Amino acid sequence: QVQLVESGGGLVQGGVSLRLSCAASGRTFSNYAMAWFRQAPGKEREFVAAIGGRGTTYYGDSVKGRFTISRDNAKNTVYLQMNSLKPEDTAVYYCAADRLLMRGGGYEYWGQGTQVTVSS
Repeated sequence: QVQLVESGGGLVQGGVSLRLSCAASGRTFSNYAMAWFRQAPGKEREFVAAIGGRGTTYYGDSVKGRFTISRDNAKNTVYLQMNSLKPEDTAVYYCAADRLLMRGGGYEYWGQGTQVTVSS
């Protein structure tokens, strides 16, 4: 079992930066691929970014060049650095973990989510 706890969300103005964190516990963190997804009201869940245990990364098309995913295996934490935020980035952001690195859904473990709201 892997437990995931997200933090760092909030209300920000467009154009600023925000960093989300996801703390993991329960298993060997470095053995797991970590990912971020988001879901806006009335929309389907969207893949944002993923990172493998050795650092391979994938990004969703809508965030490429603005968001950066990283991990600190010593701290059992994955981060999502979000720059140049836009109102359309407003969503609940979820952290996910799985032994397989995937671009889409199918991750086994999920956090509770953290709200990010970007005002125009």
